[in-house]
Amino acid sequence: MATNQQRREAAKRKLERQLVRRAERARRRKIIGVGATVGVVVVVAGLVVFFVTQNNGDTSSAASPSSSAQSSSINIPTQRVTEAARPTPLPNPTTCDYPASSDQQADKKATAPNGKNVPSTGTVNVTLKTTAGDIPLTLDRALAPCTVNSFLNLINQNFYTDTSCHRLGTEGLQMLQCGDPTGSGMGGPGYTVPDENFAQLTYGRGVLAMAKTSQPNSGGSQFFMVYGDAQLDPDYTVFGSISDAGLQVLDKVARDGVDPSSAAQSSDGTGAPKTPVKFTGATIDA
Repeated sequence: MATNQQRREAAKRKLERQLVRRAERARRRKIIGVGATVGVVVVVAGLVVFFVTQNNGDTSSAASPSSSAQSSSINIPTQRVTEAARPTPLPNPTTCDYPASSDQQADKKATAPNGKNVPSTGTVNVTLKTTAGDIPLTLDRALAPCTVNSFLNLINQNFYTDTSCHRLGTEGLQMLQCGDPTGSGMGGPGYTVPDENFAQLTYGRGVLAMAKTSQPNSGGSQFFMVYGDAQLDPDYTVFGSISDAGLQVLDKVARDGVDPSSAAQSSDGTGAPKTPVKFTGATIDA
C-alpha cells in the first residue's frame, strides 16, 4: 500500500505533467495565431493591390463615399408585417370619450370630435402631403374607431398642416414620428384619445400607430409610421397602414439618416430626420 509520501509525490508528478502539456498547447496556439495573423495581412495586402491596380486610371466607376456608405448603413426590411385584426369586433356604432388634456403643450389647439355614434367598420383613405413626398394611408375603423375619428377630425381642422415630423428611428425602432405642433415631443391637440390596443397587436413595416406617454389613454395628435423593424409591446393603438408609395418616401428619409445634432440630445439614437418632413396638407380621399 502506498504511503502518504508516495501519494504526494505521485500527485506532484501528475501536476507537473499537466503543466507541461498546458504550456505546449499554449505554445502551439500562439504559433497558430501568429500564422493566421500573417495570413490575414498577406490577403488584405493582396486585395489592396488588386483594387488599386483595377481602379488605376479609371475613376468613373468609383461610388460616392457619402451615398454608398449611407445607403448601406441602414438595413430596411422589404417584407410588410401581417396587418392586424381584432379577435372580436367592436360594437357598431360605438361611443368615444375625448377629455381635455392639461399636460399637453398645445400651441395649436383643436376642437375635440363628436364621440357619439362613431362607426367601427370600414376604411378611409387619406393622403398626407409632405415636403418629402406624398404618404397615402388607409385608416381602419374596425381596429380603432375612436382614433380614426380623431385623426379625421384633425385633418378637417388642418391641424397637421405646417407641422413637422420630429423623431426618426433607424436602429431597433425603425419609424418616423409626427403630429406634434411644438416639435418637442410634448405637444398635442388639447384633448386625449382613448387607447384601443389589444394583446394580439404586432408592429412592423407598413403599420400606422398612435404615440403616447407611459400613462394609459394619453394619446393625442402624435402618431408614428413604421417602415421597418419595431419590437414593441402591444401598448400602442394601431389604426391603419401605409401604402407602398408612402413607404418609399419613408425609406428615403430613413436612409438620409438622423440629424447628428438632434441625435446627440437623445439617449436612444433617435432624433429629427436629416431630411425635413413637413406637412403641407392632408386630404381625405373619396
